[in-house]
Amino acid sequence: MIILNTGVRRAMAVAGVLAATGIVAGAANDARAEALNVVCWGGAYTKSQQEAYYTPWEALTGHTVNSIDYDGNVAPVKAQVESGNVTWDVVDVELSDAVRLCDEGLLEVLPLDDLPPAPDGTPAAEDFIKGTLHDCAVASIIWTNIYAYDETKFPDEKPSTIADLFDVETFPGKRGLRRFAKANLEIALMADGVPAAEVYDVLSTPEGVDRAFAMLDKIKDHVVWWEAGAQPPQMLADGEVVMATAYNGRMFNAMAVENKPFTIVWDGQVWDLDLFVIPRDAPNKDLAWEFIKFATATEQLARQAEWISYGPARRSSVPLIGAHAEAGIEMGPHMPTAPENFQNALQNDFLWWADHADELNERFNAWLAQ
Repeated sequence: MIILNTGVRRAMAVAGVLAATGIVAGAANDARAEALNVVCWGGAYTKSQQEAYYTPWEALTGHTVNSIDYDGNVAPVKAQVESGNVTWDVVDVELSDAVRLCDEGLLEVLPLDDLPPAPDGTPAAEDFIKGTLHDCAVASIIWTNIYAYDETKFPDEKPSTIADLFDVETFPGKRGLRRFAKANLEIALMADGVPAAEVYDVLSTPEGVDRAFAMLDKIKDHVVWWEAGAQPPQMLADGEVVMATAYNGRMFNAMAVENKPFTIVWDGQVWDLDLFVIPRDAPNKDLAWEFIKFATATEQLARQAEWISYGPARRSSVPLIGAHAEAGIEMGPHMPTAPENFQNALQNDFLWWADHADELNERFNAWLAQ
């Protein structure tokens, strides 16, 4: 019996991906090698994509990836398409934005049947978790909004529920919250006792919206607002806040790689998807699709999960997840979908936000200005 080491197994898996997607290894000698502008969120998340997608893609095809950081504002997609001057080839977006941009005709419709199957031959449509494939988008990861606290600030009683984020008497100190309506309104209602399954029903009423803002009012004077994903861990590290909402992968990176004394509270997490899209009339749209097929193959998604604690969108990727590539920590228990972390979790309702984003963002911004 021959036992293959990890490197050999990875090489064989990548070779299979190349065959399935029609990518030819050794294309580095192709004088027509092109560059893709791939837009992502920066920080530890972009590093995970660099390691799992960009570097292997560049080495195997000869094409290069220009990595562009952004803050999740997809307005440039609309502006580029409508001006006829598209410079972004692939964009990593949240689900509600993927649906809205697709509905507005601002994205390429993707030939999803061309996605490579799982290693055992399972078609991609069956291998991807339900709800992760859309007309204009292919999901890569499942991530979540959590909050974390600095252990050194609470030597005795520790925060353990979403309600504790709003309890400034028991747990005094500044809070870091994202300057955005989405997720803040949901966690406010869960902190006020609304069951996760009822959050969007409550939030669909004027009284429910008022109730969410009333909860946010309780801590408004204690909030330091953040916009970029790298900010919450830094705010905690600098002592600017004692608790902060954050993307779970960013906080895990601070804890596991940078050895920060932080603890994640999973109660009341709001989970979501990130997906790859191609703006309509992107200059390299065919090559962009080849990149997406490569990046969302089984092996690449599992590889990304070894750099950051986001769950892969393919079922076949899960058994391949190993230890963190730098810290050596087994990654399975740190996934947002691990059973012990998923007890009181709310999936972001992208259809609801597609219908209500404009009005609630307007009200949220007006509330901030008060």
